[in-house]
Amino acid sequence: MNNIMEYKGYIGSVEFSEPDELFFGKVQGIRSLISYEGSTAAELIADFHGAVDDYIALCKNEGVPPETAYKGSLNVRFKNRDLHRQAAIYTITHEQSLNSFIKEAVEEKLATAAK
Repeated sequence: MNNIMEYKGYIGSVEFSEPDELFFGKVQGIRSLISYEGSTAAELIADFHGAVDDYIALCKNEGVPPETAYKGSLNVRFKNRDLHRQAAIYTITHEQSLNSFIKEAVEEKLATAAK
């Protein structure tokens, strides 16, 4: 089951409230809160598209650029300091940056998950 939607580069979550008999969600990966809802899948999709369009129009009217989700930059935190140390040593001994090492690890994991 796919619990996300995509529209104009924005990714939205899909959730369901059984007591309210309502689908709902919010745009992921940005600070602004953009939420939507619908009592059917078609209503949810329409409200998601409308919410994104409204957000883009509001930004344009206010003269500010809309936030871009998943810009390609992130801060990685290791709970285990030794894991960070081991990764750093590996990259030094393999003449590689820590950034490229993490990028390769993510690519490998996603390639494995896609199979």
